Amino acid sequence: MRRRVVITGAGCVTPLGAEVATVWRRLTEGESGVRPLSLFDASHYPVRIAAEVRDWDMATVGEDPARWRFHPRQTQFAVASALQAMASAELRESQVSPLRLGVYLGCGETFQDFEQFARLVNGSAEAEASLPSQFSADALRLWRPHEEAGLELNMPATFLAGFFNAQGPNANCIAACASSTQAIGEAAQLIREGTADVMLAGGAHSMVHPFGISGFHRLSALSQRNDDPAHASRPFDRQRDGFVVGEGGAIVVLEDLEHALRRKADIWGELTGYGSAQDAYRVTDAHPEGRGAATCMARALDHARLDVDQIHYINAHGTGTVLNDKIETLAIKQVFGEQAYRVPISSTKSMLGHFTTAGGAMELVISLLALRTGILPPTMNLDTADPDCDLDYIPNEAREAPIQHVLSNSFGFGGQNAALVVSRYDERSSGKQITRRAA
Repeated sequence: MRRRVVITGAGCVTPLGAEVATVWRRLTEGESGVRPLSLFDASHYPVRIAAEVRDWDMATVGEDPARWRFHPRQTQFAVASALQAMASAELRESQVSPLRLGVYLGCGETFQDFEQFARLVNGSAEAEASLPSQFSADALRLWRPHEEAGLELNMPATFLAGFFNAQGPNANCIAACASSTQAIGEAAQLIREGTADVMLAGGAHSMVHPFGISGFHRLSALSQRNDDPAHASRPFDRQRDGFVVGEGGAIVVLEDLEHALRRKADIWGELTGYGSAQDAYRVTDAHPEGRGAATCMARALDHARLDVDQIHYINAHGTGTVLNDKIETLAIKQVFGEQAYRVPISSTKSMLGHFTTAGGAMELVISLLALRTGILPPTMNLDTADPDCDLDYIPNEAREAPIQHVLSNSFGFGGQNAALVVSRYDERSSGKQITRRAA
């Protein structure tokens, strides 16, 4: 028998708040976290909106903000989320061996010094012409050595290891927008195989900076509804024109079931399935038949030993780009067959924006909350039906439903695809042999 993996705590920092209960309330009420950009001067940019974490600092988790002022936002998001998660799990240091406590995150590239960048690109024509040499000169003169170390992608996981004396496995996954989903799936595997008893898993990221906004815009991936930010993210809607960049972090505490039971932990849910697959097609385009997306969903269901009619809600990747939503819909139909028209689906990116590498972790937390409350969050701004997206996307209003198993999808640039299944612990499938439509 494989070891069972349960979730015993969670924490998050998001554009809708930095506490799980607050975020859940605002999500189920359909509130949007998208606003005009404030982290840098975007007045000359074609995209001037984002879902930013506002009115927040590390003091909310008992940390001195001055200590963290030179650390990237994603590091702060990761640390704050993990402190919340461990507190909610009520996991004391004496209850787990340091060698069997690990960290596995999905954190991406970052860029911190907005003011220096803005000064360079907004200078005179002569300055712009000599941008590379000017940038190099400023880097040598102004760059602080400890900032270089702080920008390494493994730093958030390193900080968490130090905070919690986690001497077990420690890694950071880079799989584009599937990063934190894959990190959680691989962290659970480490517990199942007996390498660890507890893993802090999830992700944090911020692409709300000049390079992130301009890069995604040049890929024609972003909404330009600058005059109506709250309605800009429109997954599955016929009038959708791209995603909205978001930022934040989300961490869960994964724990071996027997370990959790021994310490009488509150079990939020059980991570029963994980699947990963590659499109092997193009960097920026999903495979037109959704083969990677369909494969990872099918693998997650097989791993969970569930049939398609046992999935009661899907938290979609649902970015709001024309191509992604159409292909995700097609992939769901391939895996679920006629059941695709009966399973409720929603995209919470319609309210939170797209956290890029951290999106999957946040959406797993949302999936857990749906399980615990019986409330399915809506897809906001879904006003006009798209003939290519004809499933039940829970438009504009939350819905109550008894659910036992949830599928959460994450698909990324480069053809990365990952999916997780989370289940109610007390109503776990018996694992009986089943026959199911293949992807």
